[in-house]
Amino acid sequence: MSDIGFTHIALSVSDVDKSISFYAKYGGFKVVHRRGEPITSLDVAWICDLIQPFVIVLIKAPLVNGKLLPDSHLGVACESREKVDRLCSEAESEGLLLNGPNDSEPPVGYWAYLRDPDGHTLEIAYGQEVSSLLEKLLAQPKL
Repeated sequence: MSDIGFTHIALSVSDVDKSISFYAKYGGFKVVHRRGEPITSLDVAWICDLIQPFVIVLIKAPLVNGKLLPDSHLGVACESREKVDRLCSEAESEGLLLNGPNDSEPPVGYWAYLRDPDGHTLEIAYGQEVSSLLEKLLAQPKL
C-alpha cells in the first residue's frame, strides 16, 4: 500500500470522542491513530474504514467553523439498501437524518444525508458506481 494520492481530509470537531462514535456507527470507521497534549488541549484522531488508504483527521477545535453542509459532504458506501435504511432509521430516531433515503439514477444510487455531532454532513449510499467508473476510465487506451 502506497501513500501517494488523496490520503486524508481534516475536520474541526468540538468533541473528538463524540465524532469517533458517530463515524464508527454510521460509517464503519475505526481509530488508527490518536494523540493528545493536555497542556495545549490538542486532541487528534485519525479514523479509517480499513478498506482504503484514506483517513479522516478529527481535530478538536474551540469553535467549529466551515462545516461540511449537504452539498459539501463526506460519502460512505454501504453494502446494501437495507443497511442504508437501517442507518437512516437509527439516525432519524437520534435527530440526525437530514435527507433521505433517496433513490436516484445511476451513478448516484440510493443515498441519504446524516448530520454529525458538529453539523458536518455524511452521505451514506448504496449503488454508487465509483469503482466501475474508474475501471472504465483506466481500461481506456492511453494516447
